[in-house]
Amino acid sequence: MNAAFTDIAVDAARRAVGLPLGTRVVAAMSGGVDSTVAAALLARAGYDVVGVTLQLYDHGAAIQKKGACCAGQDIHDARNAADAIGIPHYVLDYESRFRDQVIEDFADAYLRGETPVPCIRCNQTVKFRDLLDVAKDLDAAAMATGHYVRREVGATGPQLHRAADPARDQSYFLFATTADQLAYLRFPLGGMPKPEVRRAAAELGLAIADKPDSQDICFVPEGRYTTVIDRIRPQGAIPGDIVHLDGRVLGRHEGVTRYTIGQRRGLNVAVGDPLYVVKIDAVAKQVIVGPREALLTSGIILKEINWLGNHLNVNHAASEDLAVLARVRSTAEPVAARLSRQDLDIAVIFESPEHGVSPGQACVLYDPEHPDRLLGGGFIDRTLSV
Repeated sequence: MNAAFTDIAVDAARRAVGLPLGTRVVAAMSGGVDSTVAAALLARAGYDVVGVTLQLYDHGAAIQKKGACCAGQDIHDARNAADAIGIPHYVLDYESRFRDQVIEDFADAYLRGETPVPCIRCNQTVKFRDLLDVAKDLDAAAMATGHYVRREVGATGPQLHRAADPARDQSYFLFATTADQLAYLRFPLGGMPKPEVRRAAAELGLAIADKPDSQDICFVPEGRYTTVIDRIRPQGAIPGDIVHLDGRVLGRHEGVTRYTIGQRRGLNVAVGDPLYVVKIDAVAKQVIVGPREALLTSGIILKEINWLGNHLNVNHAASEDLAVLARVRSTAEPVAARLSRQDLDIAVIFESPEHGVSPGQACVLYDPEHPDRLLGGGFIDRTLSV
């Protein structure tokens, strides 16, 4: 084993935790490479590590799905990893909480014509609220996860920063982490590239070193999200009209949950020019289509806002027409924008119009002067026309 490399990785984990050695730390273990390495590095550093795994779902095909987490084989992998590391390990049955707070919320969002991000909702509720309470009940001073994001302490307290490896950064999915939660959380892998994490797993002798990364949405078998929605919210499959922006009825659809803003394929209508889904009217059961330029939006109105910036709160920041970098999709780079007020609402106004922004997605805000620092964000309630 390469002692020099191992020492570097362990030292990085120790600095990320920033607590005296011997302190109890709960490690959230999903059974994947990242969370397992995080737990192993902390144990090797000398912390009193307790592994906790959540069983979140159990519905047939998903259990056997490669690249899922928090069910079946993954729980088995987490238990074996904890044994190999030499730490105590607990499995908690959170299926009912996960169903209520994540899966049903996911289905209801599609029924409203939105495009949800269930990984954010899971972090926001089950993992960073309920599991944190468990960690505190176990008398832990902190809870560590395998997320690729950095926690840094600034003049006003802990801050959330993008990961050192841009390709692995998960800050978009953690925007809803509150200041109180951030004070308790630790992210040992935030400064490491993924290849180094896999190298550490191999050199630490962990059986999951070559395990594939999680893919898609964990509770959706074979990537077909409508399978889940149809089972718990069958009304989403009620047919309706596909309507052009000019009012023409162009065809029929098999349910509003089959469509997302910006979608072009699968419309099965033809008028000569390419058409895109520009709006979903869930109440009227209409899918509204139009040309690509109809997808342009000058800004968005936010809901369920979480604020981590230096201003007292988001209202104070918006009243100053604060310059921000706004990220409206997990795969998009942040763009220049301003956080401002629109009557009673908090709005993000883009410097240049954005395409295909969908209600239900998250808009995550970063500091233009320190682009890696996350200031906060919210879910997109509605878009503003150009």
